[in-house]
Amino acid sequence: MMQSKVEICGVDTAKLPVLKSAQTRKLLEQARQGDDLARQELINGNLRLVLSVIQKFSGRGESMDDLFQIGCIGLIKAIDCFDLSQNVQFSTYGVPMIAGELRRFLRDHSAIRVSRSMRDTAYKVLQAKERLIAATGREPTVEDIAKELGIDRQDVVFAMEAITDPVSLYDPIYSDGSESACVMDQLGDRYNTDEQWLEQIAMEEAVKGLDSREKRILALRFYEGRTQMEVAKDVGISQAQVSRLEKNAIKRIKKELSGE
Repeated sequence: MMQSKVEICGVDTAKLPVLKSAQTRKLLEQARQGDDLARQELINGNLRLVLSVIQKFSGRGESMDDLFQIGCIGLIKAIDCFDLSQNVQFSTYGVPMIAGELRRFLRDHSAIRVSRSMRDTAYKVLQAKERLIAATGREPTVEDIAKELGIDRQDVVFAMEAITDPVSLYDPIYSDGSESACVMDQLGDRYNTDEQWLEQIAMEEAVKGLDSREKRILALRFYEGRTQMEVAKDVGISQAQVSRLEKNAIKRIKKELSGE
């Protein structure tokens, strides 16, 4: 949760509203019927979802204001395209839409910037390579070029990589006429998959609906591994109350995640 005032695009993120699942559903139905006020309320009530998603894309050379605006475009598309007949949480559909819009923006607008000194080194490497080929009649190794220029081997490698044309993750590497595969299809991360990321955001959204005492009880129980008796002593209520609050909180989280 945001404890201090942080402004993005002039929006005080600490004051952004949070909608319950039932509220979101009702506003989606009203927006489908042409209610512009409901649509605007729906957008405002899901801006925290945009904030959650853009955190994954920070540190890529783009300002948070720009990422926030692009994320809002994805949110609006999600609102306009969401299928009310599907029994899923809006956030489950909205997060991939927002992320997709951000990925397209970064793919189309982010440029790889190479420093002047790196380009100069790369130019010297190319000249040295030509001299060595002319002198020896063979392709020089990285070590040969490094020795010729009196620089470290890694500097040669970095310089050559800096002037190599980047490959897009969406470039096709195989096609049989009906199906094709791109570079992205060959890359994988077992530990940071889109599924895990979506589940994490969905869980965070569900937990936001709990009150402070319920959050504290769950944190003590499942993050710190305390017993219900220990939690009762820490919170100042009975063990029976801890058990009841814990069960109710978990039940509400499951309900939020299932979209019921």
